[in-house]
Amino acid sequence: MLTEGIKAPNFTLFNHQHESISLSDFLGKKVVLYFYPKDDTPGCTTQACSFRNDYDRYNNNGIVVIGISKDSETSHKKFIEKYQLPFILLSDPTLDVIKVYDVYQEKMRCGR
Repeated sequence: MLTEGIKAPNFTLFNHQHESISLSDFLGKKVVLYFYPKDDTPGCTTQACSFRNDYDRYNNNGIVVIGISKDSETSHKKFIEKYQLPFILLSDPTLDVIKVYDVYQEKMRCGR
């Protein structure tokens, strides 16, 4: 389990354009890393749109927002386009990163 003061584990995943993105790409920057169960579901959409609505505030403060789910790159592309999401979504279909960050639950739900 991750605890405060522990360096976040690095990872590399693909975004909706099949570009390889690593956490280490943002070394020296503040990063909001959030995990969610599924694109385009009511709770997860509300959560993503909240980040979208506050994105200028994050960006103006030099904060990078990254969302991670097990959904495919194609699913992320549709989700980004449908809701005009300006931040990074990464695909973790094998759940490797989700499990390393200890956020995996068999029946995850947004807004919990």
